[in-house]
Amino acid sequence: MNTWIIVLRLIHVSGGVFWVGTSLLFDFFIIPSIRANDQSGQKFLGHLINTHIGEAHGISAILTALAGAGLYWIDSQGFASAWTRSAAGLGFGIGAIFGFFGVITGVLGALPLRTLAETAARIQESPTPEQMEKIQVAQKRLFVISRIDSAVLILALIFMATARYWRF
Repeated sequence: MNTWIIVLRLIHVSGGVFWVGTSLLFDFFIIPSIRANDQSGQKFLGHLINTHIGEAHGISAILTALAGAGLYWIDSQGFASAWTRSAAGLGFGIGAIFGFFGVITGVLGALPLRTLAETAARIQESPTPEQMEKIQVAQKRLFVISRIDSAVLILALIFMATARYWRF
């Protein structure tokens, strides 16, 4: 077996586990907990962001996507073989499209998350009306984006994990 394929698969699978895992953890557990705990939730978010989890999440998304593109390039012989039209090729291709949307929604979700963290860091005792408005707007955006992000990443995961078994 080609060493490049092994390296790319390790990066793609382990990076994908971290990327999708942290996304789902944020979307289904951390963000709702932050919303439910107002000021203490905002302080927690500020601390969590300072741990650089956002950067690790973004790096894992990019590495996963690049490694996946490399694997697809190798399997399809430069996007030139009939494999791209096979059931596996189509399954991986559809999964890649959902993964690409996951990268986009991840970037879009990072913006309100950063706003929340920066606003929370500026709060002294209780938030001012302006800070509260910023927090509420960012939370609403983050809630919508995180649901879309979860959906596309779950679909990417389903297609990637089962691509070899599809019959189109």
